[in-house]
Amino acid sequence: MSGYEYIETGHGRPIKAWTRGVPVEEAALAQLRNVASLPFVHRHVAAMPDVHWGMGATVGSVIPLKGAIIPAAVGVDIGCGMMAVQTSLTSAALPDNLSELRAGIEAAVPHGRTGNGDRRRDAGAWTDVPDAVATAWRDTPYRDGTLETGLRALTEAHPKLAKANSVHHLGTLGTGNHFIEVCLDEADRVWVMLHSGSRGIGNRIGGYFIERAKREMARWFIRLPDADLAYLPEGTEGFNDYVKAVGWAQAFARANRECMMARVLEVMAEVFTDFRVGEVAVNCHHNYVAREEHFGARVWVTRKGAVRAGDGELGIIPGSMGVRSYIVRGKGNRDAFLSCSHGAGRAMSRAEARRRFSEADHIAATEGVECRKDTGVIDETPMAYKDIDAVMAAQTDLVDVVHTLKQVVCVKG
Repeated sequence: MSGYEYIETGHGRPIKAWTRGVPVEEAALAQLRNVASLPFVHRHVAAMPDVHWGMGATVGSVIPLKGAIIPAAVGVDIGCGMMAVQTSLTSAALPDNLSELRAGIEAAVPHGRTGNGDRRRDAGAWTDVPDAVATAWRDTPYRDGTLETGLRALTEAHPKLAKANSVHHLGTLGTGNHFIEVCLDEADRVWVMLHSGSRGIGNRIGGYFIERAKREMARWFIRLPDADLAYLPEGTEGFNDYVKAVGWAQAFARANRECMMARVLEVMAEVFTDFRVGEVAVNCHHNYVAREEHFGARVWVTRKGAVRAGDGELGIIPGSMGVRSYIVRGKGNRDAFLSCSHGAGRAMSRAEARRRFSEADHIAATEGVECRKDTGVIDETPMAYKDIDAVMAAQTDLVDVVHTLKQVVCVKG
């Protein structure tokens, strides 16, 4: 039996959903049907088991498009993704009290957000950019230049992007569901895992092109089932501008994770003797667009809350604060467009989580994890997310589990 089930659309392309045993809210189903009704969707829409409502397109959806891109189907945290590195340590090397290790990581990587957009007062930005981060900014390749030259070209072409984040946020964590964790795997080995994206600059790029696409729809009197599904037709100036900008944001996001990981590993090397990086390292996007071939056609695949899981490719599926995460190997499932879920997926909104759960609930749910246990992170408590065991059970034909990780330290902004 196939791992997916069909979601009835009534019209448009089919929807194949890997959601057996996982609840999906009606708002997300409506969004999937809206996307499936678009005439330039190729073959079908794939919904991952962590699927839930998002702006325009659901989080946890894989959408192959012929001749157009929907900016909202990529999202605004462009290039958001995961990185994990295995180390030479085992749990025996860890101290009983992990608060100093957590404090060391928090001191090494800016996190959170303060200052109401004033970078000079923002605890989540660099006041003085470290040399390694400045080097990454100057040297990380993008097209025929670097991150630095690429952003200069983007802001010259699109002045509204000029005030967005830049080098002062490269190598920083951010807020929300982004995190840095120290974990133990099934063999008691220590891993470092983190989750972040393109910070404010990706958000600015995403929002800018969503609005630009909406103006194009109004210009040509195109009516859509949801205004946030506004698209940019391939070959137009808007499409070409978006491809350049989204590519830059994806390059920034990958470099962002690499810079953070380097800082965390430096902390680990200072704290632990005989520390080495292990053989396994994974760095993957889960909010992005890529040109790929599927079912005999070259298409633009948007993965919004989904990880590429081609045959043999490694990916990361995190749980939430207090529950397991997974390093997985893709099975190359063609019906899923070589994809898998990007996490457990939210079971409720942040506002609902804050209404429903107390600080005491959160403390109990994160027992044994050195992390924030205050009211400021209740919207990230494990109960706000779907059951990761059910999510993994629903996608056994998409991935194999290679390593199971359980966090012992979790840093959040």
